[in-house]
Amino acid sequence: MVEDQNFHKVKKKIYALILLLVFSSKSYSQNFKLEKLVKLDAPWGSSFVNDREIIVTEKSGKIKIVNILSKEIKEISHQLNFVVHGQGGLLDIIHKDNYIWISYTEDRGGYKTSTSIARAEFNKKKLNFKNIFQANPPIDSGYHFGSRLVIKDNFIFASVGERGQGMIAQDASKHPGSIIRVHLDGSTPKDNPKFEGMEDWLPEIYQIGIRNPQGMALSEFDGKVYMSNHGAKGGDWFGEVKKGENYGWKILGWGGTNYSGIPIGPKWKPGFTKAIQYWVPSIATSAITIYKGKEFNEWNSHALITSLKDKSLRKLIFDDLSNVKEEVIFKNKIGRIRDIQVHPTNGKIYFLSQDALWLMQRK
Repeated sequence: MVEDQNFHKVKKKIYALILLLVFSSKSYSQNFKLEKLVKLDAPWGSSFVNDREIIVTEKSGKIKIVNILSKEIKEISHQLNFVVHGQGGLLDIIHKDNYIWISYTEDRGGYKTSTSIARAEFNKKKLNFKNIFQANPPIDSGYHFGSRLVIKDNFIFASVGERGQGMIAQDASKHPGSIIRVHLDGSTPKDNPKFEGMEDWLPEIYQIGIRNPQGMALSEFDGKVYMSNHGAKGGDWFGEVKKGENYGWKILGWGGTNYSGIPIGPKWKPGFTKAIQYWVPSIATSAITIYKGKEFNEWNSHALITSLKDKSLRKLIFDDLSNVKEEVIFKNKIGRIRDIQVHPTNGKIYFLSQDALWLMQRK
């Protein structure tokens, strides 16, 4: 009888401990606050310049420096031959070692445009950009420019959308619908797929079969580059950038359908790169990051996924690819989320919504 009572006491303590762990873990992950820092006009990309300042692109054509402490905003002039057309305009931006790289919609004449990349020496008054890459062929379309930029070592990775042209993403003799990898000055790496047996590929192409990729990030934990991609009506995904491989658009539909409702193709089949996580219906995945920081240290090595349509921040634990765990951190709090950046020293998180710069930190 005494043994039974002791057993029940131990059982209750274990149950209480489990409840405590569950609820404390949940409350800890939700223990944050969001603050709108400054208003902006359709911001698209951002990058920390130092601990106090973020450089931001606005789709309409402006480049601005925002002081996150004083909330002062200064505009930087530039001479990019950009055009605002449909989903296009000024896109992503990166600061590193006193240089700026930008992806943008370039006016190529005759109503044709391309996703292009330019570089400039950093200057807070004026940026004198020089193109280092142009996606060819230029296309008359306002859709699916991509484009996110990532620097790894002496390389810049760029995601280039397929401009609504579907099967062009399977044509490695054309840039749209691919991941581009060039040196920081725009020169071509001699270990890209073209030089390793894929002679029909353009020299700048690293991977093909992409639709409209608006998220890309380098993991400081495994050294890999990850990306997110818009499906059509369903079929958004998060996956790894892999040399010489093919994500399958528009042979594969990734679980989505055409907007008319007509099926596109299977979610996945052998011979194509398999994504780590899919979303059906679509959440309109935008920017991503692999978190590293102090503020939310329990998230280190986890992927943070932002979305436009779903207006959410999601966290993926993907160290075990057979058991990917997803958590919605928040939803419908700051509107459509376009970009995400982690502060380089304190780990606080900064978002671009459709009209503002936001701060996320512990309460």
